[in-house]
Amino acid sequence: MNDSPPVLDIKGLRLQLPDTVRPVLDGVDLTIAAGETVALVGESGSGKSLTSRSVLGLLPPGATTEGTVRVAGDDVLTMTPPRLRELRTGTAAMIFQDPRAAINPLRRIGDFLTESLRLNTGMRAEDAGRRAAEMLAAVGLSPDVLRRYPGQLSGGMLQRVMIAAALMGDPALLLADEATTALDVTTQAEVVALLGDLRERFGTGLLFVTHDLGLAATISDRVYVMYAGRIAETGPADALFDRPRHPYTAALLGATPRLDAPQGRLAAIDGQPPDLRQELTGCPFAPRCAYATDICRDEAPADRPAGDEDGPPRHRVSCHHSERLEGKSGHE
Repeated sequence: MNDSPPVLDIKGLRLQLPDTVRPVLDGVDLTIAAGETVALVGESGSGKSLTSRSVLGLLPPGATTEGTVRVAGDDVLTMTPPRLRELRTGTAAMIFQDPRAAINPLRRIGDFLTESLRLNTGMRAEDAGRRAAEMLAAVGLSPDVLRRYPGQLSGGMLQRVMIAAALMGDPALLLADEATTALDVTTQAEVVALLGDLRERFGTGLLFVTHDLGLAATISDRVYVMYAGRIAETGPADALFDRPRHPYTAALLGATPRLDAPQGRLAAIDGQPPDLRQELTGCPFAPRCAYATDICRDEAPADRPAGDEDGPPRHRVSCHHSERLEGKSGHE
């Protein structure tokens, strides 16, 4: 599966906003193969959502970009508005965090699901209705839902409707931007399991954006850890969670609640992410890092192999002192 051509290939993505001194996204590289699930994790404000939205060309006003964002081989950053509409209704689709904010409460679910296909592809209403019923069945909902209004459905059912809507155009790539954050724990698990099942059935690539490392571990083949608009570490999920090589990844794992951990206060990462209104020298995590030395404050680390003796070469890290984490488990 991972040897397939990428459905998403981001290279050197930089995104600058008018009111920031430094780029919000600073040289992001990320790939997803057909049928692969990749998680993008990090704290709020790290650039995760901007990265996912750039895949659909949903950029903030006044944003300027460098690099390439290729979906199924085509660069999104150079697409015309008509081509972007085709992309958003066919090749790629987004599952947003809050379904109640995305669905008009005054219209039936059937109208919500079929409108885009009817308007953008010219599909007949009856054919679009059949497609909507098929997609509802794929996410475990009855065709009767087509006649209901959003207020008649639970949050979990509405998120399933959002997933069905994303599948309507038979996309090669799904983008799930904090798609389970607003749900209770039980419903979260159901939706994550559903996304994994749909990936297997349809061969769709999935970018799963989350701040929850536990969820990322359950669903992803590979993980990208993002900090201050840069990729700090990337690798196969099991290698990254068992043997993190960036202090930020290790700190995130240390702050994750665990049932088998001693009771007490959760570990926290001291300090705050760097201010976008100030220039940045060296490693962005250096002010919060227990391993930081002068070179960390003066020189940005290069991306390099993580050095796992038995790990695949795709495990990479941007850290001057990653070897100091050698032999340490992500659960310590």
